[in-house]
Amino acid sequence: MTTRAPSRPRAYGSGRAPAGRHGRRAPARRPDPSHVGRRRAGLHTATEHRRLLAVLIVAVVAFGVVAYRVATVQVLRPDALVAFGEDQRNRVTEVDAPRGSILDRHGADLALSVPSATIEADPSVIEDPMATAQALAPVIGADPLVLAQTLAGDSSFVYVDRQLPSDVGQQVRDLGLAGITVTQEPARSNPSGTLAHSLLGTVNVDQLGISGLEEQYEDVLAGEPGQVTVERDPQGNTIASGDNHYDDAAQGEDVQLTIDREIQYQAERLLSEQVEATGARGGTVIVSRPGTGELLAVANIDAFDEATDSFTDPIPAADNRAVTVVFEPGSVNKIITLSAALEEGVVTPDSTSSVADTLQVGDHLFSDSHSHETTEMTVREILTESSNVGTIQIAQQMSPDVLDHYIRSFGLGEATQLHFPQESPGILLPTDEWSSTSIATIPIGQGVAATPLQVLEAFNVIANGGRYVAPRLVTGTIGTDGELDPTSRPEPRRVVSEATARQMTEMMTGVVEEGGTGVAAAVPGYPVAGKTGTARKPQPNGGYEDELGRYHYVATFGGFVPANDPQLSIVVVIDEPSGDVYGGDVSGPVFSRLAGAVLRAYRIPPPSSIVEAG
Repeated sequence: MTTRAPSRPRAYGSGRAPAGRHGRRAPARRPDPSHVGRRRAGLHTATEHRRLLAVLIVAVVAFGVVAYRVATVQVLRPDALVAFGEDQRNRVTEVDAPRGSILDRHGADLALSVPSATIEADPSVIEDPMATAQALAPVIGADPLVLAQTLAGDSSFVYVDRQLPSDVGQQVRDLGLAGITVTQEPARSNPSGTLAHSLLGTVNVDQLGISGLEEQYEDVLAGEPGQVTVERDPQGNTIASGDNHYDDAAQGEDVQLTIDREIQYQAERLLSEQVEATGARGGTVIVSRPGTGELLAVANIDAFDEATDSFTDPIPAADNRAVTVVFEPGSVNKIITLSAALEEGVVTPDSTSSVADTLQVGDHLFSDSHSHETTEMTVREILTESSNVGTIQIAQQMSPDVLDHYIRSFGLGEATQLHFPQESPGILLPTDEWSSTSIATIPIGQGVAATPLQVLEAFNVIANGGRYVAPRLVTGTIGTDGELDPTSRPEPRRVVSEATARQMTEMMTGVVEEGGTGVAAAVPGYPVAGKTGTARKPQPNGGYEDELGRYHYVATFGGFVPANDPQLSIVVVIDEPSGDVYGGDVSGPVFSRLAGAVLRAYRIPPPSSIVEAG
């Protein structure tokens, strides 16, 4: 028996063919060359297709981006590229438009624009900044070292100096310095110097109104700016045949005021003299035509330097205190209190009452300015002698609401129709905030604050027969056609009756006659109706006494002339006079001299008689 050797297991993946039946190995199977080729060719073809597709996608995207960019530049924003190129070689300088002039009522220039020279530099084309600075500095009055630093900058444009006299500009042109150019721009000029300075206001170096009427009428005065375009090559040189042109600026319109330059001068002169003579801190004077509300003069004088806390020579104030500063009017407020009492039928000019030297109201004892025995006084005498006690007793016969109504109707407690920059509405508490003493203080002008113009408005109500006529400062604007476009005027409104106004006028003439408190305000040959006021100034500590226990006063006189046919109204306010502090003595003389000057200038004859009260 033959035993068969056990077979070996075939290794997996050995690559050998199994043995045949007779012990031979079967020949190995070879792959079909054509099949393998076809397979490999298919793989290469798919890869190439993917690559081609990717390239196509990239090309389409790139084309889309380029097409979008081209469409944006050529279709959607065709001017952008052109503007960019022009910006690279064109230099555009804005040219300020000449501001319109500010004129007085007769057409005289109070403020106007004049040509001036502006020095400009292009540091990028200045090869030797120090040499250029040394040549230029003496002409324009500059420091050569500082100027050289400016000229050595890396910018292509700097201002060297602006608004120089035209002859200085010509001297700079004559130097022929590379990189230095001279252009012309307007500068503001005031032919009368500081006259009406606080009223006119100022402009900055760019001709922008920043205070006063220059600020208020900026839109009218400014005009439309022009442009200078200069085309330059890469080295910064002007291309002679390039796009160089000048677009004219459109001049602003003129503003004509109601102010009379000559009367303004007289007001400032007389006020300055009185401020200096009385050692006051300053003062305000306003002159008007009551029938029209036109202001002929608005003078503000300052003689105290807040920065150094010391007195100075009187100069025109920078601030138009006639409308921006308030003060307690004091006894001038009595014309409103007594007008209200007459209108309400509480009293007549001849009504009498027993007036003592003092009167207790609430927690305060009120007194008259001069001691006297208890006496019977008519309403006329109460006003003429400016009795505080008598006025309070009359006011106590009216309600707070009635008094408040008349005070506001006379023009206190709200800003005027002038709409002057920073104009104050004054201070007038609503009646529900009155204290137990307000019924006494407010009728005599304490605990209420008004601007000098508001005080003048109150006098004008009486002068205008009981009607409120809004004040006017601007007559109108004048365009390039030379035609005056008048400003709108609010309609007058009735405050008190003509009868009440006549009664008040008759009583106020007594203030300026012998025995009244305003004798110094008399104008020879003319009847004057007026009222004095001497008010204590509130102090920062909340009271009327300063840290040394002293009182400070504001002296006021207001009135109109001729009394029977009012042509002028004037209010004079002197701030903190030293020595005599009474309004009649301090402010009255200014009224007298100024009224006389204006009456002569306007050839207003004295009346033949005074109309008696009806």
